[in-house]
Amino acid sequence: MSSITIDGHRIDVLFSETEIAKRITVLAAEVAARKPHRLLVVPVLKGSFIFAADLIRAMHHAGLSPEVDFMILASYRSAQKSSGQVDVLRDIESAVQDRDVLLVDDILESGRTLAFAKDLITARGAKSVMSCVLLDKPGHLAANIKADFRGFDCPDLFVVGYGMDMAHQFRELPFVGHVVTV
Repeated sequence: MSSITIDGHRIDVLFSETEIAKRITVLAAEVAARKPHRLLVVPVLKGSFIFAADLIRAMHHAGLSPEVDFMILASYRSAQKSSGQVDVLRDIESAVQDRDVLLVDDILESGRTLAFAKDLITARGAKSVMSCVLLDKPGHLAANIKADFRGFDCPDLFVVGYGMDMAHQFRELPFVGHVVTV
């Protein structure tokens, strides 16, 4: 396992840039195989922004032409564990009636954020609401939800990089890693 040091923090690489890119190509093909109707991709920001951008470009190469809107939900703020409360900081503007919607999130851990978003979009009349997560961290689910598309199983560690942060640091890393020293 490789590691880097940034500002006194050692970060062990869990999933490399190359591994992530290969997996995203597969995920885009899996979404395309579902033949979604009037697909609307809704990244749940902030943590999913890099994953979502790469996934949307891979969807293009897989023959899809989705529309994109954004939702900002918060349950972590600056903490390393979910508060249990999901707040809508920015809602989507697109109509979802009779459309297939794909929620894109960085990590499925407690499941509260994804379940909240799925229930909200379903209640607005979406034809279907699917979910795609880069990381699935089993063992911590507090909501009854399972991702339709999953990038990687994640060990029970606090992860950063590839859009995910620790108190707004490390989002820019091109890989997913674990902060070993703080």
